[in-house]
Amino acid sequence: MAIKRLEDLNVAGKRVLCRVDFNVSTDKKTGEIKDDTRVVAALPTIRYLTDKGARLVLCSHFGRPEGRDPKLSLKPVAERLARHFGKPVAFAEDCVGAPAEKAVASLKNGEVVLLENLRYHEGEEEDAPDFVAQLAKLGDCYVDDAFGCVHRAHASVHGVAAKFADRAPGFLLRKEIEYLGRALSNPDHPYVVVLGGAKVSDKIKVINKMMEVSDTILIGGAMAYTFLLAQGKPTGKSLIEPDHVNTAKDLLAKAAKQNKQLLLPLDHVVAEKMEANAPHETVAWDRIPPGKIGLDIGPKTVAAYSTEVAKARMIVWNGPLGVFEMEPFNAGTFAIAKAIAANSKATSIVGGGESVSAVKKAKVSDKITHVSTGGGASLEFLEGKILPGIKALE
Repeated sequence: MAIKRLEDLNVAGKRVLCRVDFNVSTDKKTGEIKDDTRVVAALPTIRYLTDKGARLVLCSHFGRPEGRDPKLSLKPVAERLARHFGKPVAFAEDCVGAPAEKAVASLKNGEVVLLENLRYHEGEEEDAPDFVAQLAKLGDCYVDDAFGCVHRAHASVHGVAAKFADRAPGFLLRKEIEYLGRALSNPDHPYVVVLGGAKVSDKIKVINKMMEVSDTILIGGAMAYTFLLAQGKPTGKSLIEPDHVNTAKDLLAKAAKQNKQLLLPLDHVVAEKMEANAPHETVAWDRIPPGKIGLDIGPKTVAAYSTEVAKARMIVWNGPLGVFEMEPFNAGTFAIAKAIAANSKATSIVGGGESVSAVKKAKVSDKITHVSTGGGASLEFLEGKILPGIKALE
């Protein structure tokens, strides 16, 4: 893609409208910010632009408000950003109109203002031309650093970008494009893809795409049971998608035809209930008892998958391999996370919210080459889709 670099923009003294992803995790009772990872992730771009003398106008959505919901105001996020940034961050009481225009007009070179929640206005998600025009009035050039939003054709990531001749991705978005782009178009081999999660239907497109570019696909999570059913094996009370049994059959046949390895679990950890510390046992892949639920991959699977991961020079992982939120059904996911981290010769890419959470809980995120910040966006990118927010930067 022909996309400018951030360094190609002359931002000194100019108003830079910068889309960030400050959709932070908060405590449902107190409203306090629990996880400010997304705020910290934006700092390299923010510091670069302010050091270059830009008048920086940050915009983001937060949650899914219906109208102006005080609980979903970005004001506390502005305060948290100022703490990390080490300098004052102004706050505009709206993202368009007089409050926003006044706040932006008062900026001096190197100063920052955060606009109020974009989703207070219906025009944001509708990519409405009048809302796009109001937002565009606030900048002289545009930077997008919100990878988690580029798969949505919303005003602040799509319509607005087209209004600026000078537009570029921030450092965070550029890193995502570079690493995920390599996973699709210039991968090292052997190339191993680890796919988990609940539903085959969520991963059909990415499995098909990964068959084109990778050598081995390792399947885990609840979607493994739909593949098991496709082979005529018992699945007990495990989560399955009856409507996608034929899809699973087709994927297995396609892998065989293309001489690609699509590996399924050799054993499963099963229990009668999905509860923490529930009584459980490990059974062979074709021996899940009636009344039992498959909740994790077993030790034989961990060993086999770890062997494949150790041979790889490119690894992409999307989706947990079991119910990693609770013991004892987190062992498989954590073991594979550690196996991926242990392969220092491979380029490893982890995408999807749950997978990212898993590598953090396994305390190996610092040993992963690239941990993607976008859940739905990273999945759609790996499906080979043209993402509207990235397309708009060309």
